[in-house]
Amino acid sequence: MEFDLTKTVALLVALVALGTAGLIGGRMMRTNIVLMMVTPSMLVFGAICLALGVKHGEYRAAN
Repeated sequence: MEFDLTKTVALLVALVALGTAGLIGGRMMRTNIVLMMVTPSMLVFGAICLALGVKHGEYRAAN
């Protein structure tokens, strides 16, 4: 499977949605806290990790 931007973003959003649904369904925290604090931080952390992973892959492919 080759990843392009559309598939990568869709996979990131799906993983965050799955994590959000798990936290809400498990009643670990109040729903408004999950939606206002946890979900945005998961998206930002995922985007940072994705960017680092892409740069590392580019480095590995070049060397």
